[in-house]
Amino acid sequence: MPRHKKISDEQVLDDLYEPILKFGPDGLTFALSAQACGLSAATLVQRYGSRLDLVEAVLLRAWDKLEAETAAADAEEALTPEGAIDFLIRLMPPHDAERNTANGLLLLREDIRNRNLRARGARWGQTLATALGRRLSSDREEAERLGWLMAAVWQGAHTWWAFNRNGTAEQAIRRVLEEWLTSMHKA
Repeated sequence: MPRHKKISDEQVLDDLYEPILKFGPDGLTFALSAQACGLSAATLVQRYGSRLDLVEAVLLRAWDKLEAETAAADAEEALTPEGAIDFLIRLMPPHDAERNTANGLLLLREDIRNRNLRARGARWGQTLATALGRRLSSDREEAERLGWLMAAVWQGAHTWWAFNRNGTAEQAIRRVLEEWLTSMHKA
């Protein structure tokens, strides 16, 4: 007779996101995971197989959540250039900027190294560029181009804010995106 799970896979993976963010993918051990989620290391091995499979599962769950946040923002933010800025700011909560900038790079490294995670990132990037492009142009080709450019400016602004700390992350990134929109309209 099969045993019923007391703690769902989703809950386990959600519980392991903070430790993987804090210690990086290489630091997420079964022992640390067991402490974080309340299951034994042996149970985690039974559920996920290897440590690398567990890491992948945690990060795939994070992609699921980001895709859901992106879909919600796309449905709710205005279909205007200003709405594009609000859309991006919404995807990077100000209270998480510091943590996500420093520790998020470890997760990004894993997302790029792992074929399945890389595919999820590529798919999300296309979704993001499309959502931004709809807010920037009614011409399909121009929307695609501008969506990718705005996504690149957003990521660049976030990276440079991490070095310079010129104001809050939201203020600095919003300012760069607004300047980009202004310069784009002048061109």
